[in-house]
Amino acid sequence: MNRLKFFLPVIFFIGLAMLLWRGLYLDPKVLPSMLIDKPMPEFALTTVEDLPVSNVDLPDQMFLLNVWGSYCLPCLIEHPTFMRLLEAGEIPVVGVNYRDQKELALDWLEDNGNPFSFSILDESGRFGIDLGVYGAPETYLVDADGVIRYRHVSVLDETIWKEEFLPAIAELQVESDQ
Repeated sequence: MNRLKFFLPVIFFIGLAMLLWRGLYLDPKVLPSMLIDKPMPEFALTTVEDLPVSNVDLPDQMFLLNVWGSYCLPCLIEHPTFMRLLEAGEIPVVGVNYRDQKELALDWLEDNGNPFSFSILDESGRFGIDLGVYGAPETYLVDADGVIRYRHVSVLDETIWKEEFLPAIAELQVESDQ
């Protein structure tokens, strides 16, 4: 019994050391999402323009769902990419104005341009919680069936668009052609 008392702290220490050692090799930018390959959560909210919006209003084609806020400086960095996508007509982008005030969001869109088909107003953050949002910005790739297929946490700039999103979109297009 005395030996067990001696070895128990040693075993606990070794287990903790192994867990911490493993953590050194994890990518902090990769945040798991429980919603990958699952349908978008059900919602019935309004847009920042006070129009009712729900899942039935989502595009019936592949689209991006971008979580943003007027308070979010990194959102300004990714904004030109979304404006270019709008101008090029590459893919629709739906916004989720996360934990923001409607007036500030409208001012931000007026000042910077509006790349969104519509922007869901999520003042309480409840829809963001259902999506598993950590904070703005985050972008989801949603397929034509409304299933979340990819998630990117942080700024979506042109490099991320080309290196991560375009291959994911191409893969989904191959899957849908089969």
